[in-house]
Amino acid sequence: IVEAAEAFDAGAQALRDRRDSRLRVAASMTIAEYLLPGWLIALRTQRPDTAVSLLAGNSAAVAARLLAGEADLGFVEGLTVPAGLDEVVVAHDRLVVVAAPGHPWARRRKPLAAAELAATPLILREEGSGTRQVLEAALGALARPLIELSSTTAVKASAVSGAGPSVLSELAVGEELAARRLVEIPLADVRLRRELRAVWPTGHRPAGPGRDLLTLTRRT
Repeated sequence: IVEAAEAFDAGAQALRDRRDSRLRVAASMTIAEYLLPGWLIALRTQRPDTAVSLLAGNSAAVAARLLAGEADLGFVEGLTVPAGLDEVVVAHDRLVVVAAPGHPWARRRKPLAAAELAATPLILREEGSGTRQVLEAALGALARPLIELSSTTAVKASAVSGAGPSVLSELAVGEELAARRLVEIPLADVRLRRELRAVWPTGHRPAGPGRDLLTLTRRT
């Protein structure tokens, strides 16, 4: 009996060790680019032997990967979380309307009305992105894309080039605003705020390195 118990304990420990040796994270683009690097560096100090793989995509893609069992923990920016996933808010974010300094909006004296924003073609993330969902919910209408791009970095570069105005996370454009490569356009009658969430398959709350990463995000 003692030998059987020891064998069981050894087997259970081996399973825990294998589980703790890797962590598969899926994250929407803004979180993957501007928040997760710092979180993963902090996790590395706690768990130097854990190999972390990061899959970046829009919020819809993150949910699909979790539901398909391709990721252990996800981070999304959208307004809602699909059925089959549990969630917790880990941060808050603000979207800002930005344009290059040479754009007419950069010289306007009055805040931009939601109706004018909705009527203007914008450089946008693709459908399914959390940024797009929040923008369209706030406007109460579908946004008009001038260009659709699949990464925050590409959208930002296009706006900086003067291709047109855009709506981006405040996290993504701080450097460009400080250097006046982009100008924030004040809004008159719309607030573009959102919650950033950690998500995981219902009933499977993260354990091991996933639990530690979740703790780090909420601490910071």
